[in-house]
Amino acid sequence: QVQLVESGGGLVQAGGSLRLSCAASGRTFPSYRMAWFRQAPGKEREVVATITWRAGNTNYADSVKGRFTISRDNAKNTVTLQMNSLKPEDTAVYYCAAGPSGAYASISAYNYWGQGTQVTVSS
Repeated sequence: QVQLVESGGGLVQAGGSLRLSCAASGRTFPSYRMAWFRQAPGKEREVVATITWRAGNTNYADSVKGRFTISRDNAKNTVTLQMNSLKPEDTAVYYCAAGPSGAYASISAYNYWGQGTQVTVSS
C-alpha cells in the first residue's frame, strides 16, 4: 500500500503563490507516475500536472503551463507543486495521486490518492 498525504493548501489573493507538497509512504514504486489533480465545486476532477518518479518527465494542463511547476525529491519521497500567478479559477481541492501506467490525464490510471487539500484564490 502507498499512503499519500498532501499539505500546503490555503487562502491566497489572485497573483499570489502557494506550494503544495505530497508525502508518499509505505510501499513506493520507482516506476510510478505521480500527479496532482484538482476538483472545483460542481466540476469534474481534472489533471493539473504529472511527473514520473524515475526520469522526472512532466506533463501539464494547458491552463497551468508557465504558472505551475511539479517536481519530486526521490530521497524524501515527496512531490511538490509550486503554484505561481494564481487565479480565482484555480480554486479547488487539490489531490495527489500515484499510479503505474496509463494515460497521464486519466483518473483511472491512478490507484492511490491523498485526502486532498483546499486551495482558495480570492479576486
